[in-house]
Amino acid sequence: MRIFLTGIFLFSGSVFAQSTEETSKVLGTGNLYWDLLIIAFVILLLLLLLVSVVLLRTFKQLSNEIINPSPIVTEVEKPLEYEEWLAMKKSKQGIWTKILGLKPLSEEKDILLEHQFDGIAELDNPTPAWFMWLFYGTIALAFGYMLTYHVFDWAPLQDEEYALEVQEAEAARKEYLSKAANLIDENTVKESSEASVITSGQAIYNSNCVACHGDRGQGVVGPNLTDEYWLHGGSVNAIFKTIKYGIPEKGMISWEKTLTPKQISEVTNFIHSLKGSNPANAKAPQGEKEGEKEG
Repeated sequence: MRIFLTGIFLFSGSVFAQSTEETSKVLGTGNLYWDLLIIAFVILLLLLLLVSVVLLRTFKQLSNEIINPSPIVTEVEKPLEYEEWLAMKKSKQGIWTKILGLKPLSEEKDILLEHQFDGIAELDNPTPAWFMWLFYGTIALAFGYMLTYHVFDWAPLQDEEYALEVQEAEAARKEYLSKAANLIDENTVKESSEASVITSGQAIYNSNCVACHGDRGQGVVGPNLTDEYWLHGGSVNAIFKTIKYGIPEKGMISWEKTLTPKQISEVTNFIHSLKGSNPANAKAPQGEKEGEKEG
């Protein structure tokens, strides 16, 4: 082993000497990769030297142990006395045992009750305090529940709470519908015959459409709205589209910025309800018969 280490030292010294000479020639020339290679090689030699020293010390200790082995000493454990065992068990009482309020075995003699039956004795080991407080807490909670819901009526019962939630849901539905009404367009408008819708649509018609279409839809400057003939379609969707965008080349203005989508929907349904009313002095039919052409 020493011969091997001596060889490594001599080889390292010669290589290191050569590396030093080469380093003196190369370093400073700007060849970074060659400089890094030399430094890495020197570090590797130092690591080999360190490993060799560690191996030498290890082999030396192994050889000494083989030549002069150390005696094996077996330690005999002394058995514990009962009192010592009880003391050890008491000192190692677990957390779960403490939580449950259990008594250690060393204290059993202190909690034995006097009466026995068939040689079986009973321990005076009461329920843990935390469990009793939990039990009393449930009683207090039940008493408070009775006062809150059944005596003073501070809170609604289940059926009353259900009725309140139904009312809240209905109010939320109406609010949503009132907002969603303004999201209607010519593709989503629906036909409606509700009296409130027709009445509201009639009021809007009387305020904005009478001058061109007459008070009963018989037609004045604009076409007759009560017959089966339409210039731009007689369906609810087509009427909504005509009112919304208008027909500027024929004098029909766009009401998109004047009326809300909900109002356009209402006046659309009112106009749609005039079909077949046959008012006096109605204007002659114009356009295509409904069903033959829509647009």
